[in-house]
Amino acid sequence: MSDRSPMLAQPMRPPSAARVTACLGFFLLGAVVGVAGALVQPAWFPGGLLLALAGEAGAVLGAARVTRGRIGGVAAAAGWLLAVVLLTASRPEGDFLFAAGSGSYLFLLGGIGVAVMCATLAPGRQPDGGPVRLAK
Repeated sequence: MSDRSPMLAQPMRPPSAARVTACLGFFLLGAVVGVAGALVQPAWFPGGLLLALAGEAGAVLGAARVTRGRIGGVAAAAGWLLAVVLLTASRPEGDFLFAAGSGSYLFLLGGIGVAVMCATLAPGRQPDGGPVRLAK
């Protein structure tokens, strides 16, 4: 047993301004990656789709590693998701960015799967800032 008080008994601290700024930046980065992936994936079907999903995975995992927690990955994934969902809506003129094809559906569903996997597999943090470890 440790001599520290339990985590629930400790007061919560607000995140630092640098952490909030980093999360907002990663949110915008995720949105840019989502728009770029939406434009690249139909251009070169199998290669463009893989490139778009790899770019998203890199952004989400990179954001999680920079913030040393899952919050960066979640922020990047949320930005990607918001951008892609907004791009799926058709306009009143009848224009749309995503065609009703297998590539578009693979990009949407595969991107959601990649975002969830990368955000949850990112390294977690202990309350004192150390890496997550199991007790012996």
